[in-house]
Amino acid sequence: MTEETLLEFPCEFPIKAMGKARDDLDKIVHEIICQFAPETPFSNVKVNQSKKGNYLSITTTITATSKDQLDKIYGALTASEYISMAL
Repeated sequence: MTEETLLEFPCEFPIKAMGKARDDLDKIVHEIICQFAPETPFSNVKVNQSKKGNYLSITTTITATSKDQLDKIYGALTASEYISMAL
């Protein structure tokens, strides 16, 4: 049995990563994503702060080319000590 995906590649795909607030979290997330989607401009990175300012949510929209690419990005994000969760 093969694994099917509902996505049609290439496609625009938002990746959300959350972690404790720090000044460079957006840059950390962007650097990780660019390992697998190097054409992603920093202007695609959007930052939202939690109500109390303790956490940041970083959403980066990429042009996804495959499910394998997305799996690698999520794996690298969740392996980072600075990222609490990736969606």
